[in-house]
Amino acid sequence: MSVFPKISLRPEVENYLKEGFMNKEIVTALGKQEAERKFETLLKHLSHPPSFTTVRVNTHLASVQHVKNLLLDELQKQFNGLSVPILQHPDLQDVLLIPVIGPRKNIKKQQCEAIVGAQCGNAVLRGAHVYAPGIVSASKFMKAGDVISVYSDIKGKCKKGAKEFDGTKVFLGNGISELSRKEIFSGLPELKGMGIRMTEPVYLSPSFDNVLPRYLFLQNLPSALVTHVLNPQPGEKILDLCAAPGGKTTHIAALMHDQGEVIALDKIFNKVEKIKQNALLLGLNSIRAFCFDGTKAVKLDMVEDTEGDPPFLPESFDRILLDAPCSGMGQRPNMACTWSLKEVASYQPLQRKLFTAAVQLLKPEGVLVYSTCTITLAENEEQVAWALTKFPCLQLQRQEPQIGGEGMRGAGLSCEQLKQLQRFDPSAVPLPDTDMDSLREARREDMLRLANKDSIGFFIAKFVKCKST
Repeated sequence: MSVFPKISLRPEVENYLKEGFMNKEIVTALGKQEAERKFETLLKHLSHPPSFTTVRVNTHLASVQHVKNLLLDELQKQFNGLSVPILQHPDLQDVLLIPVIGPRKNIKKQQCEAIVGAQCGNAVLRGAHVYAPGIVSASKFMKAGDVISVYSDIKGKCKKGAKEFDGTKVFLGNGISELSRKEIFSGLPELKGMGIRMTEPVYLSPSFDNVLPRYLFLQNLPSALVTHVLNPQPGEKILDLCAAPGGKTTHIAALMHDQGEVIALDKIFNKVEKIKQNALLLGLNSIRAFCFDGTKAVKLDMVEDTEGDPPFLPESFDRILLDAPCSGMGQRPNMACTWSLKEVASYQPLQRKLFTAAVQLLKPEGVLVYSTCTITLAENEEQVAWALTKFPCLQLQRQEPQIGGEGMRGAGLSCEQLKQLQRFDPSAVPLPDTDMDSLREARREDMLRLANKDSIGFFIAKFVKCKST
């Protein structure tokens, strides 16, 4: 059920999205009324979290069953003895699914309040506690140890340090303050610890802050699926063109049994360092990460490259993952996006530059997987249609495993081509109302179906290069 307002967007952005989701092909197929209903449902669902928390097991260091047992013990501690099931995904054997309990409707709101920023609020809805930098406002009498009601400032209107706030705010649940108001707003820049420990969140999910960090990687279900679709093999040379923060990079290395070479590129230095840290933590030695702009990754002169550093010679890689920078409009929960239409629509040219580099770097008969965590037609199906016209050497491939729905109409792709894509549509199933009773009665197959359908918005396309460019 819907407990939060639909995602707040600038009118021009909402209209832009609506045009995409009510294009002529869709309206012809569904009818105007049904197309509009689906779009409004999508906007509502984007502000709510997915119904499962998904973690990927680092199979390079431990078996899935061993990690599942450790995680069951951890959940017992976190949930005060509540027995929440953990499901192993049947098609993604290294993925574990934990049902989210909520929305919980009988939480008593407290007189003492704290307001957090929208990003912090989104994290709370997925199991995080509140850290001091995320707190924007707190009641003037708030002390350490107080029970606090936590609200999200979804429109970013609350002034830092305010003692009260009457603007648009969304209730996230209750917690216990670890710090006083005075300590939180003391002006000390190094204040980074926990500010509020959430004890009664509206949506109950486990916290993964420093939980089994060598064995688990917190990852949305479609993000874990992407690497299985890429299907990396031991001994291959693979490129992750836009790799930060390294979840998919480390997954590639794990699926290859750490045998071969995984090159990870990102143009932001701190993010590259994070990739290196993750590889070290997870015990993966096949990863080499570079701070480099993926659009410039093709070596233009054909002199033999002995160093192995970017840029690379054309047709150097067996498989390439392009998890492209995107508008991120599929992320959940997301109660408000303040971006302008110019910002939302700015990614298509960059994605095409990166895609062009990827095609040049891919060996004949190599595999290229393109993915985004957004819902726009322009960044997904339109990019596939462009790529197939621009690069005759590419063929669209059926994906395995096939968990998401087919692609969206509107870009001129055939029905057969749409079936070869995977689009995860947050409006695909009604928002669940999950409590311990319904969990005990739920059938495993129904829970797995819900986990597959009720995820973030995501898109995957798989291509094979037929002949040399």
